[in-house]
Amino acid sequence: MKGKTVLVTGASAGIGAATAMAFAGEGARVLVCARRLERLQAMEAVLLEAGAAEVFSFELDVRDRDEAEGTLNTLPDGWGDIDVLVNNAGLSRGLTKLWEDDVENWEEMIDTNIKGLLYVTRAVVPKMVKRGSGHVIGLGSVAGYITYANGAVYCATKAAEKAISEGLKLDLMGTPVRVTSVDAGMVESEFSVVRFRGDDERAAKVYQNITPLQPEDVADAIVWAATRPAHVNVHSVVVTSIDQGNSVTFNRRA
Repeated sequence: MKGKTVLVTGASAGIGAATAMAFAGEGARVLVCARRLERLQAMEAVLLEAGAAEVFSFELDVRDRDEAEGTLNTLPDGWGDIDVLVNNAGLSRGLTKLWEDDVENWEEMIDTNIKGLLYVTRAVVPKMVKRGSGHVIGLGSVAGYITYANGAVYCATKAAEKAISEGLKLDLMGTPVRVTSVDAGMVESEFSVVRFRGDDERAAKVYQNITPLQPEDVADAIVWAATRPAHVNVHSVVVTSIDQGNSVTFNRRA
């Protein structure tokens, strides 16, 4: 990965930040974006210290099609040829019965997890095809395999990510561009705090009496997939804690 340019979306915290750090440790040129620019700017020195060849951060809301297309097509000289795209930006909102849920929760998840994924991919992949190299890595979830109660729309967005990843790989057959979906189980990050809109107490209960994954565990799987030989395409990786069997089966210790 030395000298390769890696773009990580949603890189201001959690899996995104850990992934940026992991690629920095491989000597990559790290390109990070998120809505919270100040967090990214604070990460720059840390990424360089970790071994990144260069770092460039910029603000981006992947839900905005014009912003995604305009920004990604006008990156500074030397940053436009992206070798690895990590479509990490995503979130969950609420944990409520479908007919009682807030429609705004649906809009935010669909706009971020599906449409944002598509907007960024559409802006980056044509250059990969033209250049004859590249790798698109999506952040899926075990929620995309088995739907759980009160989370129908979130699970649907992750099932969509899985289908988009599979379809993109088929569409790219005949080119050297690789596609991988890294499908994670429960990860201890800001995910639950975001889901419950800042309710730290409720978020903490999600991880009680269980050993969840850490963001670094998922980042390790992402870097592993990206560093396979060029003729090897890892289609998908399912990563869970030893205490998780699937999206609905957990070993919670008393």
